[in-house]
Amino acid sequence: MVITKDDIYNITKENTKINYEKLTIIIKEFLNYNSLKLEDINTIYVNRGPGSFAAIRNSLSFVKALYVTRKIDYYCYSFDDFQDQKDVKYEDIPNLCDKFKTKKNLIKPIYLS
Repeated sequence: MVITKDDIYNITKENTKINYEKLTIIIKEFLNYNSLKLEDINTIYVNRGPGSFAAIRNSLSFVKALYVTRKIDYYCYSFDDFQDQKDVKYEDIPNLCDKFKTKKNLIKPIYLS
């Protein structure tokens, strides 16, 4: 999901092992389809779990690479962080990270056992 001042763009993909290998291609196609550029993104919010090891590590590795190469800040959150909130939607995440003082550029994954 990309949230701008004017619009919200999102994509949903089936959770498959192939998508882990194609993550960068999927993101590039998503940005191109919506006439967005990576240069337009200044903050990324990534769900740190709970979830599968492969899915979380792949996502976090990609986000960390963007931070290192493009200086795009990121926040890693879990819906468990916002347990006092009802009906949390993805578009609420930036405001909730501010409200709950989620630390920037910190990764603490939560894996399913």
